[in-house]
Amino acid sequence: MIVHTPAVVLRTIPYGDSSLISNCFTFEKGKVGLIIKGARSKRSPKVAQFQPLSFIEIIYYDKPNRNLQVLSKVSFKESWPHIQNSLKAMTFCLSIMEMTDRTLGENDPHSGLFNILVDVLRSFNDGEFDPNILFWFYECALLSHLGFRPDLDCREMPGISFPDPYEGEHSGEILLQLMNGRIDQLPVNHVSPTDNRVISNYLQKQLFYHFDDLVRLRSLDIARQILAD
Repeated sequence: MIVHTPAVVLRTIPYGDSSLISNCFTFEKGKVGLIIKGARSKRSPKVAQFQPLSFIEIIYYDKPNRNLQVLSKVSFKESWPHIQNSLKAMTFCLSIMEMTDRTLGENDPHSGLFNILVDVLRSFNDGEFDPNILFWFYECALLSHLGFRPDLDCREMPGISFPDPYEGEHSGEILLQLMNGRIDQLPVNHVSPTDNRVISNYLQKQLFYHFDDLVRLRSLDIARQILAD
């Protein structure tokens, strides 16, 4: 079966002498592992196309019994050159790529989450929102679309007590806005240091509880340090 779909590159590693293996979040099929043959040859543009954060259009041959699908064609769909100009934005975006890679299952489509990811990356590039707000917004979307939408009034779950999301003056209100899934309705007011701490800690606890693999994610630790500044 031939699949033609938009995709965001999550992670890429070298393979053999001249190829790449890449995990991509696709609109049609969810997370897909691809082998890109000959990508590292001198004349190939594919190394640039399969960098994390790249938004691309791909065609590949889908065989259900294979762990890696074979890429046929690729082209850039949209570029975000300004993200790399901000260390904070770049750190948050790479952390988002790793979180997505660690939490999505293979061939499990989440078209709504895919669209939110694209909107978030585009907004990081455009600089139209506070980077902290965008990062939290994606964390909320990840939890919600994978079946773990936080209930702010539920403080206890088996084996854990969540911090009070209403501890800050506006933290509960901000969290509710973040969880409505509308990037065009994100809060734009200044977030106080207390609200910042409460929201960051609450979402971290939620993510670590539902996704064990994220506990050992170094990029997420760095993102948390930046959020605390």
